[in-house]
Amino acid sequence: MGRIFVVELEGRAYRCKFCKTHLALVDDIVSRGFHCRRGKAYLFNNVVNITLGAQEERLMLSGMHTVADIFCCCCGQIVGWKYEAAHETSQKYKEGKFVLERARIIDGVDSEFYIDTCPSMSDAEDP
Repeated sequence: MGRIFVVELEGRAYRCKFCKTHLALVDDIVSRGFHCRRGKAYLFNNVVNITLGAQEERLMLSGMHTVADIFCCCCGQIVGWKYEAAHETSQKYKEGKFVLERARIIDGVDSEFYIDTCPSMSDAEDP
């Protein structure tokens, strides 16, 4: 196996939940309206730092598609899939695009700058 070269994205980026590797820019989102078995998913024009699995035919809510699972190149966790081909004309816009499962990615801004909006009461505030 060769050396892994990781691309560091500039700007607000989604990262792998497991190893924090950059995967996609927020600006590359096509749609936030996708769903998968584990919940919400986002459709992207471009992603980086991934490896592709084998292509397979998969029946999805929107019809039959040829897809390939995508894995984080650093930790090997599955993070989504790539649409290789759509069998229905209305779904052709998905071809060549990537889906990242929301449960498997984190927003770099959210994870690094967490603000507690419900602070607990201190002893001095007891009634």
